[in-house]
Amino acid sequence: MAAEKILEVKDLHISFNTFAGKVKAIRGVDFSLEKGETLAIVGESGSGKSVTTRAIMRLLSGNAVIEQGEILFQDKDLLKLSDKQMRSIRGHNIAMIFQDPMTSLNPTTKIGKQIAEPILKHQKVSKKEAYKRAEELLTLVGIPNAPERMKQYPHQFSGGQRQRIVIAIALGCDPEILIADEPTTALDVTIQAQILELMKDIQKKIETSIIFITHDLGVVANVADKVAVMYAGKIVEFGTVDEIFYNPQHPYTWGLLASMPTLETEGDLYAIPGTPPDLLDPPTGDAFAPRSEYALEIDTEIEPPFFKVSDTHYAATWLLHPQAPKVTPPPVIVKRQEEFKLKQERNGGTADGH
Repeated sequence: MAAEKILEVKDLHISFNTFAGKVKAIRGVDFSLEKGETLAIVGESGSGKSVTTRAIMRLLSGNAVIEQGEILFQDKDLLKLSDKQMRSIRGHNIAMIFQDPMTSLNPTTKIGKQIAEPILKHQKVSKKEAYKRAEELLTLVGIPNAPERMKQYPHQFSGGQRQRIVIAIALGCDPEILIADEPTTALDVTIQAQILELMKDIQKKIETSIIFITHDLGVVANVADKVAVMYAGKIVEFGTVDEIFYNPQHPYTWGLLASMPTLETEGDLYAIPGTPPDLLDPPTGDAFAPRSEYALEIDTEIEPPFFKVSDTHYAATWLLHPQAPKVTPPPVIVKRQEEFKLKQERNGGTADGH
């Protein structure tokens, strides 16, 4: 039985009008999200991760122009809905956890009221029921002594607790889709792990689908089912978490993985040379080519299409063309690919045993 698609983004193009000219921030993004799955969108700052998800929420700034594309949710194109229709979906069916909990919470309002507000707005419940639900949510996200803590203000909580409160607010109406925009960036590693564990537990309980935005591939391994790697406003590789981690095909994904510290890392960490392109004037061909030691001549002339690696794995690189020269990825990637082959053999042909 095929999994149910809950969200589809098709050929999305978004630009921003600036004093310097038109910035082509999103240049043809396609992906789908299935019920109950976690999709991680990874890439450097400026690759288009947050712009894509803000477009889903219809929270783009005034100078943004959606040039073309569709965002389909429950057979409705979110880009065609009125502001009023979108307000009934935002926070109810699709909720978002933002990066910085301090700017997401109102410093002058008690926590209980902030969690109860969206419940009162979107669900036909009394104030008493909404506050009872808010208490349950505080307990669910791991904040003890909920009745007392409901009466406190944001400054009376630690950074990790504030992030838990933001998650509680987002979960108020049992959303079908939860978008988490770098939700652990400002937190230390221990708290980070707790928040990620919490999100996984909640997902099991309420079967929500999650879009998880991060620049940290290490985080992805623990939370995602599928991964979309973004570069210069495009998805350049897409696959299951095992395929992206153990059998990456795009030189940009190689660079991201090679720059991740491991227990064996000695000396300096690898860094991808150069800087991302200026999207006021996107380059012809493969946008990553100027930074890639594996670039072919064709990369400067023609943009690579998606090549199929498996039924679930695609990468936009000319290196996958049948006539392309064979190249050897960085040693750390070769090691991962060997591990992937062994894993496949053990599981009888597929990386995840399905």
